[in-house]
Amino acid sequence: MAMTRREMLAAGAAAAGSAMAAPSLGLAAQEKVVKSGRLKQSVCRWCYDAVLGPRRIPLDDFCKAVAAMGLTVIDLLQPEEWEVAARYGLTCSTGFPGKGGTTIPDGLNNRMLHDTIVQTFEGVLPKAKQMGVPNLIAFFGNRRGMPDSEAADNCIAVLGRLAPMAEAHGVTIVVELLNSKVDHADYQGDHTEFGVKVVKAVNSPRIRLLYDIYHMQIMEGDIIRTIQQNKQWFAHYHTGGVPGRHELDPTQELQWPAVVKAILDTGYTGYFAHEFIPQRDPLASLREAVALCDV
Repeated sequence: MAMTRREMLAAGAAAAGSAMAAPSLGLAAQEKVVKSGRLKQSVCRWCYDAVLGPRRIPLDDFCKAVAAMGLTVIDLLQPEEWEVAARYGLTCSTGFPGKGGTTIPDGLNNRMLHDTIVQTFEGVLPKAKQMGVPNLIAFFGNRRGMPDSEAADNCIAVLGRLAPMAEAHGVTIVVELLNSKVDHADYQGDHTEFGVKVVKAVNSPRIRLLYDIYHMQIMEGDIIRTIQQNKQWFAHYHTGGVPGRHELDPTQELQWPAVVKAILDTGYTGYFAHEFIPQRDPLASLREAVALCDV
């Protein structure tokens, strides 16, 4: 995506103000998909919003359908949307910190943004604690010619300022690893090694990585071994079929049950959020993904 998830949501809200609901909303009345529940699954809101155009699902309808599937959380909601999810018995598994936080191109590696970033998180952390939001997302930012060593130092500096606040509120700040090959050209945090170097140096239990499996499959592959070797640094996971970022189905190159089992075998107890853009019936595709990963 050329624009951030936040920008995509904002752009689509006006364009799809009168959009019809997705045709699969009737699935909300069907039997729950979650049976085992060993893996705490979530789903990223933006994949069912503006990006779907006329198939966009309004947030209230989406919350109803998600709860009916047996999920208890939704991923990547803005602070003002946390209350909407709560009306349906849902919480936000990883939230945006709101305006003034980081964006994909303008992130932690830019020292000029550090004061604003700190002020933003300082303001939203109490609400995250109050609403039971366990994670807030952050981004490393684009390189713009900056060497990785300088970027790492900059990220460590601002995360070091955020760490005491996050610890005090019991909320984890997860910095996302993204691919720079297909979706986010020039993004600095495009390899696990870079991300681990940063969070390891900060050395706080409340500063961790969001390991996006879709993105890292594109950049590195070797997903299961990477998870096994870096389990202590990963506090959240995202999915997405490779290639194309679509359904987790037989057209994709990863064996999702094997990936899920490897994650559970590390003792992971956090959330695992689906972040694919459905090409078929949106909620039917989500139900299939949840069932596939409910090992």
